[in-house]
Amino acid sequence: MTQRLHLVFGGELVDPTKNAFKDVNAIDIIGMFPDYDSAYNAWKSAAQRTVDNAHMRYFIAHIHRLRDEETPASSAEELGS
Repeated sequence: MTQRLHLVFGGELVDPTKNAFKDVNAIDIIGMFPDYDSAYNAWKSAAQRTVDNAHMRYFIAHIHRLRDEETPASSAEELGS
C-alpha cells in the first residue's frame, strides 16, 4: 500500500503576503500524518489557534510528492538496502 505522507508546519512570516518565515529556527512542526484528511485537521487546529496573528501561517507539505518511485534510487538510498 502506498503511503501518502503529509507534514504540517508553520510559523510567523516576515510579510503576510509572502511565504518567507521571520525565524526559521522558530518554525512550529505540528507533525507527520499518513493521509491528507488527518493533516488537514491538524493544520486547521493550528491555524485556528493563531487566527489573531495575521503573520502566522501553517502549511501542509505533500511529502509523498517529493519522492518519485519510478526514478532509480540514489547511491545513498541503496546503501540502506
